Amino acid sequence: MFYRIDGIDRFPDSPQLLSVRSTNMCEAACSSHCSCTAYAYDATCLLWYGELWNTKILSPGKTGSYMYIRVGKQEETSRKNSKHVNIALLVAGILPFIGVGLSLLWRFCRKVFTTRPVDANSGLMVFSYAQMKTATKDFSEKLGECGFGSVFKGTLPGCSVMAVKKLKCVVKVEKQFRTEVQTIGMIQHINLVRLLGFCAEERKRLLLYEYVPNGSLSSHLFSDSSEKLCWQLRYRIALGTARRLAYLHEECKDCIVHCDMKPDNVLLGTDFCTKIADFGMAKLLNRDFSRALTTMRGTIGYLAPEWMSGLPITHKADVYSYGMMLLEILSGRRNSEKIKEGRHTYFPIYAASKVNEGDVMCLLDSRLEGNADAERLERACRIACWCIQDAEDQRPMMGQVVLMLEGAMDVLVPPVPRQFQDFLGLEGHSTDLDSF
Repeated sequence: MFYRIDGIDRFPDSPQLLSVRSTNMCEAACSSHCSCTAYAYDATCLLWYGELWNTKILSPGKTGSYMYIRVGKQEETSRKNSKHVNIALLVAGILPFIGVGLSLLWRFCRKVFTTRPVDANSGLMVFSYAQMKTATKDFSEKLGECGFGSVFKGTLPGCSVMAVKKLKCVVKVEKQFRTEVQTIGMIQHINLVRLLGFCAEERKRLLLYEYVPNGSLSSHLFSDSSEKLCWQLRYRIALGTARRLAYLHEECKDCIVHCDMKPDNVLLGTDFCTKIADFGMAKLLNRDFSRALTTMRGTIGYLAPEWMSGLPITHKADVYSYGMMLLEILSGRRNSEKIKEGRHTYFPIYAASKVNEGDVMCLLDSRLEGNADAERLERACRIACWCIQDAEDQRPMMGQVVLMLEGAMDVLVPPVPRQFQDFLGLEGHSTDLDSF
């Protein structure tokens, strides 16, 4: 049921746009998702999930737009409750023990099968473990693995398909569990995988997310069974991911460092729109304190040098990880795999050398058979190599990466990162690679 609110001068922030032809179709779209909290039809359908921020309502008597807020069916519930009372009295007069039994059964079912909000100001719901088992058919359909557990497909009554992350040993993952709930629960955004709720029952820890239909970026880049991603799609994914990271770093109240950026944590929604997932290692940095010391480790192949050295990290650690991931998007192969390209056995070193030489076409995924925009390919390769520089201050901000990918900012030829020069014995030869 939805309640109409008139006199709207400014709609809430961050609506999801949906192209439909009428208010009824818009209402139907919102009704089909249990996490949709409001909708409006203003030439196009506007949908909101979670909390509604920055809504402006006009003074009484003034006209404006209107929107519909999801509410409970209180009147209908009251009538039903009244009927239940009458029936209960009748049954109690004839067979008292039946009434007692039904009451106990009702209380048990309510405790086990009813969701409840975390608090009045939260869009997250608390689920019981029994609900999670039922929703996932006893965790029978596995979608994949993540750093701290497994992900299963499930469905709750009245909801669309969802993804349930079942965490491993609670002692080891408790910190990651709390971080994920507090971080992604706070920053709900259309281009971040939406957290719908969680289960924290005894030693069991589960997280309930929206279901993202096209899976992870890694499943498309590195799986032989998946259809290859065309060049245009890869570039759009690279740009979309950069925009999501820029939002986390530069547009949230606190700077949010993801700390585990990799293709496995970039999910592809409808039309391959990118969504960032898995905030179990995320760090919130106050704008006045720009560094964080963390004992947790991300994924080998994406870790910035300062993190490997045990130094405090900044949002530039995410920039480094993004650069490594961008090389994988372009090449279609994992950075951690050994290669055989002349004297090179580590792909990022080979890539940095070729970018410095101006020969980038050899870095393109061979499955694309050369079908790529040469100018954009060179631009993306240069950006990737700027992102993986050793010194943090040499790496760009993610907002600058977005501008570079959009072509609004020039990208100079980057030097070969010092760590790669040391590895190859290239000290003092950062721009002269002809002998190799």
